[in-house]
Amino acid sequence: MRINKLLFGPAGVPVGSPSRSTLGAIPYVKKLGLGCMELEFVRGVRLSSELAKQIGRLADENNIVLTAHGPYYINLNSQDKAKLEASIKRVLDTARIASIAGGYSITFHAAYYMAMPKEKVYEIVKTHLRSIIRLLANEGVKIWVRPETTGKQSQFGDVDELVKLSTELDMVLPCVDFAHLHARSRGRINNYSEFCEVLNKIERGLGREGLNNMHIHMSGIEYTEKGERNHVVLKECDMNYKDLMKALKDYKCKGVLISESPNLEEDALLMKNSYEKL
Repeated sequence: MRINKLLFGPAGVPVGSPSRSTLGAIPYVKKLGLGCMELEFVRGVRLSSELAKQIGRLADENNIVLTAHGPYYINLNSQDKAKLEASIKRVLDTARIASIAGGYSITFHAAYYMAMPKEKVYEIVKTHLRSIIRLLANEGVKIWVRPETTGKQSQFGDVDELVKLSTELDMVLPCVDFAHLHARSRGRINNYSEFCEVLNKIERGLGREGLNNMHIHMSGIEYTEKGERNHVVLKECDMNYKDLMKALKDYKCKGVLISESPNLEEDALLMKNSYEKL
C-alpha cells in the first residue's frame, strides 16, 4: 500500500462515535474528514478473522487506512521463556489479523533494557524480530512491522535504535511517537529544529522512503525525570504540536499520524487543521 499524503486519525473508536464497535466507528471517522484509524489490541488480539475481513471491506469502502497497535504486554528481551514466547506470539497475532483486515502497518513497544547493555538488548531484539519477519513472510503476511519509539529511558526504542533496525531487517520501519520522544528526553524534542533533527535521522538512515512511509503517534503528554507518565489532551500540556506539523509539512512526510490523546478524534482534527493551514 502506498499513501500519497499524510493522513490523520484516532487510536481506536473515536470518543464521539455513536457506535462503540470498530465497524460502527469507521463511517464516523470518514464523516469527520479523517483518513485513518488504529485498531487497539491493548490487552490481547481478540478479533476473529471473519470480523477482520468485514472491517477491512468497510475501511476500503470508506477510504480509511487501518493500522494496529499490539498488546502492551510485549517484551522481546524477557529472560523468562514463557513471557518471551507470549510476546512473540502477540506480535505475530497482531500482524496476522491486521493483514486480514487490509492493514497498512502494526506497531508495538518492543522491549525493556532490564538493566542490560543497550547494545546487547539491540541484538536480542533484532534476532527475535528477524524470526518474526521470516515467519510472517513464509505465511504470506505482508505488513509493515514497526517497533515504536518509547517514552521511558528504561524501554528499548530510541530513534537511532529503530532506524538501525530498519536498515538491517526487511519489512521493519519505525513508528515514531513524538510525544514519547519528548518525554524520553525530559522535555527536549519539542521545537521545529529538534523535530527536524529526528526527521533528518530517518532520512539519512532510510532515505526518502523513510519519510514517504511513516507511521506516527502523537498526543499530549505528561512526564517526569524518568520519562512518560501519561497521555493528556494536547492543549493541556507543553507538547508543541504546531512546530511538529510545520516540520512534517516541510519534509513532505507521507503516511499516517495517529492521535493517542484522551480526546482521540478532537486532537486528530486539531493537528489535521493545523497542518492543512500551513
